[in-house]
Amino acid sequence: MVETLRDYWPLILVAVLVLALLAFVMLRPRQRVRLSSDSAPVRPHMAHARERAPAEGRGLAGEAAAAASDVTGELLGAPVRRTLAGEDDRDEFCRMKGVGPKFAEALHAQGFARFEQLARLTPAEIERIDSQLGAFRGRLKRDRVPEQADYLARGDVDGYEARFGKL
Repeated sequence: MVETLRDYWPLILVAVLVLALLAFVMLRPRQRVRLSSDSAPVRPHMAHARERAPAEGRGLAGEAAAAASDVTGELLGAPVRRTLAGEDDRDEFCRMKGVGPKFAEALHAQGFARFEQLARLTPAEIERIDSQLGAFRGRLKRDRVPEQADYLARGDVDGYEARFGKL
């Protein structure tokens, strides 16, 4: 028996290692999946990605499709859908101080639908858009619309009210 073990110890060692690897693969803890309120699975590694995802929820493929649709519509002079299927309605810009229904409609006509879009405007973009607002020229800066939109995009109502007053 001792001679048999001495002759076959490398083979026995390999067999033990293979069995240990198989046991690890078969008996390791499985990933837990919980269903969110919209019945889509949320895995642990995805929980933070969903919070950081753009509010529009289009993703890269949806953004590319929307961009292609916009460009094609411009080239053909055809009306283009402003929203993708399943996308929420526009944010209520009238919640911001100094933005009434007509100013909100002028912003919507410029292609803005979300607070996030207004919050990300650069000074150069503000100048460009401001020149196209007609009667509302200068209001983006004067009423600090991008700053207000930033608070509302983040859902920071307390910060907004501390800075701009009650909603």
